[in-house]
Amino acid sequence: MPLVDPVSDTLDAPAAPAAVPPDTPGNPGSPDPAALRIVPHRRTGRRAAAAVVLVLLALALVSVVRNDAFQWDVVADYFLTTAVLRGLGLTLWLTVAVMVLGFALGTVLAAMRLSDNPVLRGVSWGYVWLFRSMPILVQLLFWFNIGALYPTILGVRTVNLLDPVGVAVIGLTLHEAAYAAEVVRGGILSVDKGQLEAAQSLGLGAWRRLRRIVLPQAMRAIVPPAGNMLIGTLKGTSIVSVIAVQDLLYSVQLVYHRTYQVIPLLLVATLWYVMVTSVLSAGQFFVERHYARGTAGAR
Repeated sequence: MPLVDPVSDTLDAPAAPAAVPPDTPGNPGSPDPAALRIVPHRRTGRRAAAAVVLVLLALALVSVVRNDAFQWDVVADYFLTTAVLRGLGLTLWLTVAVMVLGFALGTVLAAMRLSDNPVLRGVSWGYVWLFRSMPILVQLLFWFNIGALYPTILGVRTVNLLDPVGVAVIGLTLHEAAYAAEVVRGGILSVDKGQLEAAQSLGLGAWRRLRRIVLPQAMRAIVPPAGNMLIGTLKGTSIVSVIAVQDLLYSVQLVYHRTYQVIPLLLVATLWYVMVTSVLSAGQFFVERHYARGTAGAR
């Protein structure tokens, strides 16, 4: 009987085929990836929380609409009256005037703060510090009583020199300029200095650098806080009612002091504020999208 070498017999034996995993693309029996069923992640907690919030909002809305204490019929009667619309017009006029004048003065203060002149920087810093430290109501009362503080200025008698509307414009503008200065300064500082140096090396003048390089990029940082300031100014004008300026709030106050229907008249003012604020918020969205073109903030 012939002897068999176990070593050679093992080496000469054919190798077993490698096992192919059943889920590999090379396996003919594997399923088609396109036919696999995708099971979405079940966010049960999120959906339950959303359902609870919607139910609570619906209950709150129903309670407000069906509550007779709100007197919605009185709200409808006074919503478009002449006195209310006149007060709304004055509120809008004050908002526009204060924002324009406040940002004009704030831009000058921001330029002073960024100046190399230490005197200008100090004056700008002191202005911002002072007017941001004083409550707006105190500022209005100071300007309303300017005649008691300074009876004459440059030979002009200050008693009854300013009417309540003039006092409101001056007080709100000076207050607004302090915040606008910081908004404008922050927007200018957000522009990369390397771009300014490159524009200067190309021979662009200061005005062209400001108009072509600085402002288009700075507006991306200026518009969001400026929009918030605009909405805040709209609502903040209601404080001028303490000096008898017949804005929207003061107009409805005159009515409910006569009719004693406080809640429905306050709702009239509230609805007008909400409507105007919503329009301003929509305008802010489109302005932000305009200046965010070509950036990650565009949407």
